[in-house]
Amino acid sequence: MRKIVIGILIVCLYCFPFVYFSMYQDFANRSMLGYLMMIVMTSLFAFLGKFLCNSIPFIIGNIVSAVSSFYFIGRMEDTLGIGWDDGYFKPLSPSQLVVIVSVLNLIPQFFAMKLAKGHKNKVKD
Repeated sequence: MRKIVIGILIVCLYCFPFVYFSMYQDFANRSMLGYLMMIVMTSLFAFLGKFLCNSIPFIIGNIVSAVSSFYFIGRMEDTLGIGWDDGYFKPLSPSQLVVIVSVLNLIPQFFAMKLAKGHKNKVKD
């Protein structure tokens, strides 16, 4: 029961649209701190998910985060009229950048999961 609750909590934490937030910080403030925060937070969630339960929250959480980022990017363009398509993320469109950043964000998460697996095996011994 404990593992299920922890898994649900981790998926809920992943629901934050990390890629959208990072892109917005880049666009509005010309700051890369959003991308750094995304890498740190999602790697921490991946570590905790693997260490405390299993890989299912990692999979579901990354899918939910990418979908919520797509939603907010579309919503921002519709309601605010902000023209990210005007070439800020040239030569990519905002939707293409969401996919690329989401995939690249998996790399540090895989390292965090590998670290968690090694630490979990060490604790068992």
